[in-house]
Amino acid sequence: MKFGILRDFLAKAIASVIFIGYLPLVPGTFGSLAGAGLFYLIKGAGSPVYLISILCVMLLGLITGGRVEKLLNKKDPGCIVIDEVMGMLIALSFMPADLKIIILGFIIFRILDTLKPYPAERLQHIHGALGIMGDDFVAGIYTNIVLQVILKFASFKAV
Repeated sequence: MKFGILRDFLAKAIASVIFIGYLPLVPGTFGSLAGAGLFYLIKGAGSPVYLISILCVMLLGLITGGRVEKLLNKKDPGCIVIDEVMGMLIALSFMPADLKIIILGFIIFRILDTLKPYPAERLQHIHGALGIMGDDFVAGIYTNIVLQVILKFASFKAV
């Protein structure tokens, strides 16, 4: 019995990214900021560490997201923000750790995560962890593509 309570607590802590998802008003925005912060912390560690970090966050989201959804008996509750962290890590993949790029990526990701372009909107309707993580995965990929195009055609100087 006590193990179940601990397991549920840990699932909520992980899915909400150490309870960031319980901050009032815009938990997804706070989760995206956490993702940008994590990007900044691990970017210098090298590509293998960065890619493993994305996979770990994705796996943790898949393990905990559906469980928390069931615990709260609510489809994709706002307190689950590990999906935004994963989305931001994907959005900023292969990007320089430049403050302008991070801010631009954050803004583009939040817009795309809100608008849910195809197939994100369809993925969001899937119940469980795949639905929770899927739309942010797509928003992250689309954001990365937009950033790659911007970097190709624009000149950004490091901050």
